[in-house]
Formats: sequence, structure tokens, C-alpha cells
Amino acid sequence: MTPPAQGPRPLAGQGSPWGIEWAGSLVEEWIESETLKDNQLGDPWRRPIWVYLPPGYDTEPSRRYPVIYQIQGMTGQLDMWKNRSPFRRTFPELLDELFASGETPPCLVVFVDCWTSYGGSQFLDSPGTGRYHTYLCEEVVPWIDQRFRTLAGREHRGIAGKSSGGYGAMVTPMLRPDLFGGLATHAGDALFELCYLPDFRQVVRLLRDMYGGSWERFWQDFRSRPPSSRPGDDVLVNLYAMAACYSAEPDGTVLHPYDMDTGRIVPDVWERWLEWDPVRMASWRGPELRSMRAIYIDAGKRDEFYLDMGAVAFHRELEKVGAKKVFFELFDDLHGGIEYRYPIATRFLAERLSP
Repeated sequence: MTPPAQGPRPLAGQGSPWGIEWAGSLVEEWIESETLKDNQLGDPWRRPIWVYLPPGYDTEPSRRYPVIYQIQGMTGQLDMWKNRSPFRRTFPELLDELFASGETPPCLVVFVDCWTSYGGSQFLDSPGTGRYHTYLCEEVVPWIDQRFRTLAGREHRGIAGKSSGGYGAMVTPMLRPDLFGGLATHAGDALFELCYLPDFRQVVRLLRDMYGGSWERFWQDFRSRPPSSRPGDDVLVNLYAMAACYSAEPDGTVLHPYDMDTGRIVPDVWERWLEWDPVRMASWRGPELRSMRAIYIDAGKRDEFYLDMGAVAFHRELEKVGAKKVFFELFDDLHGGIEYRYPIATRFLAERLSP
């Protein structure tokens, strides 16, 4: 497809470094979830939720708007959207600049929190973490449609995210095409044999040498000190969380796809992971993907987790199943610091989900 117009770039020297004068508004609310009340980890069931309202929302009371749900990567919690990096705008600020220009059809953008005390949920239902897919689809979406002037049809509803959020943006519409008609994924977790499997050997060695092979000892230690203060914390947290999302037993027991002494693959557990790989899922979700009004895929060519290759593999599967209205691009950057790409995807979705 024709490349989408470039969104605003976060260059230094453009206005105040402490914030912007908003053209739209960011509404900050709380949602009480019945679905999350019984979650395995005892994580909070009362969750923050933000809704960006574009310019004109308050002055055109009869107008209804498409909605894009914006979800976060691993360890993301909602208030992190306000974290500022040097010389850069935050994404909510970039979003406001995008819609203030008047060149993008206005829509609502909903910022959803699906954090867990393992770092993330992959936006799936799992007995190891909680029912976050159900929370998003059955509680958040109706909650938004009841309280804001939305175009409440799947053809006007999209979902977007980066990394684990990009994963959620890929799989959620495949699972619920009745709710979502568009998606945007930035370096989403995909092609699991490249993005996860290489870390199995590192986890086995770290657990053996530092924690006597015990996950329990790791978590006790991790929660007794400043997080991520030891080398290896990131990979241990990430792979445990993925196992809790992809291969937990009904009672919440977390199964790992490798032998804890040798690192050797445990085939039946690994197969459970692969069933959740967006690349594999796409091969049998052709009707759902062909029904999408907009699919945006990008990743940095130097992504440290090789998620650019997952993006290529996912794109090829889309071609095989005949999905249309797809934009795909690899750009020159790493995994982090790519928030300047988000408005490009927002514009792509807004143009195609608008009436």
C-alpha cells in the first residue's frame, strides 16, 4: 500500500520541554473490573484508563468518532505514557500534535492498562496471570462505548501497540474480529523461535548459578531489592511472564518450555507457546485477517530482539492468506525509543477506520 504520511517527529528546540498547550484533552478515569477480581496474582482489579479526546469533541456534541485502543509493552503501566525522554515529546503529546494539524481524521485513543506483577499479560486470558483478554474485550470496550461518543462498530475500532503491545495488537483482532477492524503493530513479539528461544539457555544458566535452579528464590530476591539491579533480571522476568501467559496449567502452575537443568526443549510445552505465535496464528486465521480494514506493521532493522524478522514473517503470512489493506515497513532504528513511529500508525488507522 502507499506509505502513510509521516507523523510529527520529536525534534529538540520545538517549544517548551515541560509540556504542550493541548488542542484536545486527555481524560483520566478508573474502571473497576469484575473479570480481574479473581486474578491468580492478586493484582489490582481497579485499573486506570485514559481517553484522548480530539479537538472539537466538546464543541460538536452530535459527532461520533472511531476508536483506537493503545496498549503497552512488557512492564508497561499506564502512567509511563507521561515519562519524558530527553529532547522528545511523549506519545500523548505527539498524538495531540497529530490531530491538532487537522490533516488526520479525528478519533478517540484509549490507553489501556493490563500490567501484572510479572510485568505483563500479553493481553491474553491465562490462569497464570488473569483474564486480560476478557477484560479488554468484554469490559473496557463496552465501558468506552457507553461513556463516550464512539462509532461502536468493529469497522471503526482498531488496536495498536509496540513490543508485547504489538503482540496484543496482532492477536486480539484475530481472536475477536467482531470487535476490531484494524490493527497496528510496532516490533510485536512474533516468530517465537527467534525472539524467545535464544534466551532459554541464558535463563537456565542464571537460575543455576545465582538461585540454585529455583524460580521461587529468584522472585524472593527480585522483590527484596531495587528491581533490575542485577544482570539478567530482564530476561528472567520476561521469560517467566511469557510462560505464565502461554503455558500455565488450570491451577495456575507455570510450565516452562525447556528443561531447567539442560535447557533442552520440552516439546509439548513449547508447542503450547507456538500456538500463540502470531506468525502461526495467521496461517489459520485467514478469514479474520482478510476482514481487517487496516493492518499496519513496522519494526526497526536493528531491533535487538530480532522482532524485525518476526514482522517480516507475519507480513508474509498475511500475503499468503490474502489479507488486504496492509502497510509494512522496516526502518533504521532499534527496539526502544521509537515512539515517533506511533503517530504514523495512528494516522494510518484513523484514515481507514473513519466513515
